[in-house]
Formats: sequence, structure tokens, C-alpha cells
Amino acid sequence: MEVMRDIGLDVAPPEKECNDPKCPFHGTLPVRGQVFSCTVVSDKMDNTVVVMRKFEKKATKYERFEKRQSKIHAHNPPCLEAKAGDRVKIAECRPLSKTKSYVVVEVLK
Repeated sequence: MEVMRDIGLDVAPPEKECNDPKCPFHGTLPVRGQVFSCTVVSDKMDNTVVVMRKFEKKATKYERFEKRQSKIHAHNPPCLEAKAGDRVKIAECRPLSKTKSYVVVEVLK
């Protein structure tokens, strides 16, 4: 049985175990920086999900807020297995590939 690490965030630990070195709970990946709650829009890649982040940005010229959105690629550890349509919490980490600098840390209910 592997030891589960404390990643320093207020998230529920996964119930399953995995042997992924890029898992923040069972591997050696440190998480630091920004944490977002997003919706998974695609899970077709291996160990990767695409999440949609919706936010508001202030348009100072018009003194209003405009809605914006961005897609972020995040590593999906085998112990969490986020699917399309799930609400997830992602945390920033070191660059894992050309496009991935985030990892899924919790699947929200």
C-alpha cells in the first residue's frame, strides 16, 4: 500500500490508488499557484482533460464586466478519472507537457 501525500489544499483525497508519478496524491508532483473550479468539456486524450474556465473581466472604458472563457488542458490522474461534464477543481503545477501545467485534484459532486 502506497502512502498518500498531503498536497496542502483543502480537497478530499481520492478513494482509489494509482501508481502515476504525475499524481499529486500518489506520485511526486508538487502543486502550487492558482486553483480553479471548472467544467470538463473533453476527456478523449490519455490522462488529460480539457476544462472550460468561465470568468468575468472588467472593461474599464465602459465600467462593466464582460464574460470570457478559456480552455485549459489538465492532467487527469487514474485515481480520479474525471469525465466530460464533471465539475472539477484543478491546481497549477510545473509544466507536464507542451500544453499541460495544471492537474485535477478533486472531482466535485
